[in-house]
Amino acid sequence: MENSKKVIFSGIQPSGNLTIGNYFGALKNWVKLQDKYDCYFCVVDLHAITVRQEPKDLRRRTLEVLAIYLAAGIDPEKNTIFIQSHVPTHSEAAWLLNCFTYVGELERMTQYKSKSKKYEDGNGSVSAGLLNYPVLMAADILLYNADLVPVGKDQTQHIELTRDIAERFNNAYSPTFTLPEGYIPEGGAKIMDLQDPTKKMSKSSSNPNSYVLIMDSPEVIRRKINRCVTDSVGVVKYTDSQPGVKNLINILGAVTGMSCEDIEAKYEGKGYAEFKNDVAEALIKELSPIQDKVNELLQNKKYLEEIYKKGAEKAYYVSSKILRKMQKKIGFIPVSR
Repeated sequence: MENSKKVIFSGIQPSGNLTIGNYFGALKNWVKLQDKYDCYFCVVDLHAITVRQEPKDLRRRTLEVLAIYLAAGIDPEKNTIFIQSHVPTHSEAAWLLNCFTYVGELERMTQYKSKSKKYEDGNGSVSAGLLNYPVLMAADILLYNADLVPVGKDQTQHIELTRDIAERFNNAYSPTFTLPEGYIPEGGAKIMDLQDPTKKMSKSSSNPNSYVLIMDSPEVIRRKINRCVTDSVGVVKYTDSQPGVKNLINILGAVTGMSCEDIEAKYEGKGYAEFKNDVAEALIKELSPIQDKVNELLQNKKYLEEIYKKGAEKAYYVSSKILRKMQKKIGFIPVSR
């Protein structure tokens, strides 16, 4: 039965073009989860504006991320797919939960500390949104009583804060929220920066050669993989002492399903040129059909609108029940809708 399925919530910001890190680390795993769980997959555009966005670019990327979700295999008949700003309960619940969150907790968040330093270098000011966005993330999760939240290891601190806020609310009134757990999929590939393989690949990097975008052309993919940092050892080996080569092995393994041992054996006695070429061609073969589907979907705005409207209606219906419960427990006078 549908109701017996555990609930999953996850989302990606349309704050930049999506990379193969987003694809292998998140989207491919979401596709595997959609039959087993009741999934809510959101384009989290409210989160994107903690940093100033160009309006036309934000609109374009929001639709592109939605199209990538669909092209990657996320089925709108099996999942609730929506745009965060279309469901006002997220903003309303975030304000209520802000009142159950301590400033010290938010200031201790690792991502806030690193991002606030970055933006202080600009005009010396940090927006309140950058401080508060973990509370909006908590609202995203708690409004659907999500059991599991697929996250990278760098996001587990946010899940802990969400649990603390939920527990605080539950203790103040009565059980209201499910306490969510972070879900790190087995075998989920962690794709690193192509120019600095000690860092995770990020769409916000200032160096375009440090990442491969899902929508990069074959020529661009070949060039970026060819230029990626390796070493002078000249041996394809899966070891921490060769982080660039290890990263390429992870990418090839994520595409082909080959184990690192099989990849090492295949390229024994061969140089990096052939290895890099094969990584690039495997990526092109994987991404080309997705790119074609994305471009096709972006030509059909009416279909995309049908998807996000239907998703928003379902998300609002489910989340508004939790929000009304929160409001009633806090002491607000309910209004009939």
